[in-house]
Amino acid sequence: MVSLPPMDQEWRVSVALVTGSGGLIGSEAARHFAGLGLDVVGIDNDMRRYFFGEDGSTAWSLDRLAADLGPAYSHHAVDIRDRDGLEQVFKRYGRDIAVVIHSAAQPSHDWAAKEPYTDFDVNAGGTLNVLENTRRHAIDAPFIHCSTNKVYGDRPNSLPLVELETRYELPEDHHWYDGITEDMSIDESLHSIFGASKVAADVMVQEYGRYFDMKTACFRGGTLTGPAHSAAELHGFLAYLMRCVMEGRTYNLFGYKGKMVRDAIHSRDVLTAFEAFFREPRSAQVYNLGGGRHSNTSHIEAFRIAQEITGREAQINYVEQARTGDHQWYVSSMARFEEHYPAWKITYDVPMILREIYEANVDKWVPKS
Repeated sequence: MVSLPPMDQEWRVSVALVTGSGGLIGSEAARHFAGLGLDVVGIDNDMRRYFFGEDGSTAWSLDRLAADLGPAYSHHAVDIRDRDGLEQVFKRYGRDIAVVIHSAAQPSHDWAAKEPYTDFDVNAGGTLNVLENTRRHAIDAPFIHCSTNKVYGDRPNSLPLVELETRYELPEDHHWYDGITEDMSIDESLHSIFGASKVAADVMVQEYGRYFDMKTACFRGGTLTGPAHSAAELHGFLAYLMRCVMEGRTYNLFGYKGKMVRDAIHSRDVLTAFEAFFREPRSAQVYNLGGGRHSNTSHIEAFRIAQEITGREAQINYVEQARTGDHQWYVSSMARFEEHYPAWKITYDVPMILREIYEANVDKWVPKS
């Protein structure tokens, strides 16, 4: 956990503005910053329902957030593509905004190919709208952007991977064995439409930091997860995997023999990282964000853990064709972030994450006998 001094009294009457406040990271951000004494202004119009259907809807999360935080939480069902509507929210709170956490996005590379205009308008245009309103109305507020490791495209797939019994792996003497660093190129690779829209957003956040001297950070997330995920097939790997095992649903496993590797970081560890940046912000920073060597898994390994936790057998439909641009192996290096914020420590690993997802959802995902 982060070990930091108490919040200054002046922050206790300030506002944390959170876009995508019903989502996994947005809802965790709302709770976390409310716990620090800030009022929270949430912006979320449940576009996730449009993207992924009822499984993906954040309505339940927003209801719970309002009930749990009470008057500390103010909700605005504004679309981040709506410049006028967004500006009204920013104008209302103005310089009281102490931090902006931008987690609203279209998060699926499969879905993006169906509606490229919508994907780009939400991810790139929406991010620009939030940035520009921050510059106009709350320029001193640190701007925390939830980017993605998909900005690297399929470049990680060019690494010299070795096939093991349950996973692909890098040789131990490879300079990225401990995790991919931010100096991996984002050029000359297949990004997917989603990855391209997130590259545009990522670079714009950096540019506002450099050009306007704003305090901005792009956190290039790997698998961000936790029990607050509205788990759907197209987004929410570990939560959806556990849901399928618990409900007896068939999980469609796409390519790479189920040996593709992801590092996973719990939403609480994400938020302690965000808090560290909020307390000591820097300009135009880029940080990879994931579980690294402490917390990573292949699909095969994750299914085994889920089966052990639930006592239920996974139903898997293997599809030979991998998803376009999907990573065969990705483990994040957080060395740069840890150098900047040495008090931050990761606390969850994959078994802990899956057990918490199970315990939080056992009443609604396990069929009644």
